[in-house]
Amino acid sequence: MSARRAFDYALIQIVPRVERDERLNAGVVLFCPAAGFLGGRIALDEARLRAMAPDADWPAIAAQLEAVRAVCAGDPQAGPIARLSASERFHWLTAPRSTVVQPSPAHAGLCDDPAVALERLFASAVGTAR
Repeated sequence: MSARRAFDYALIQIVPRVERDERLNAGVVLFCPAAGFLGGRIALDEARLRAMAPDADWPAIAAQLEAVRAVCAGDPQAGPIARLSASERFHWLTAPRSTVVQPSPAHAGLCDDPAVALERLFASAVGTAR
């Protein structure tokens, strides 16, 4: 029997107009220190974004989301932040921002397998569209 482990996660959201406080979930970042796991899933439904904010800068948003994915994965091409420890990367990724791509507040949970928890949260909050 596996032991349940604590994890923290945040949604990655698109906020094209801060004054309207409309948000579109575009990903999930999950950190489980006991399992040595930092993972993320990103997928943005361009049609939903265009319906919500027709003037949104799709290429810039896509580039920011790719940066989130790369830092989460520790991709060396993502620069010095990607070389930080998993804990430091998670805290950097979930720090509050006033940009179009923002993390939600961090939430906590328990899981047997953090990769499965990540997939479950992604399917629930973002959907399975890729």
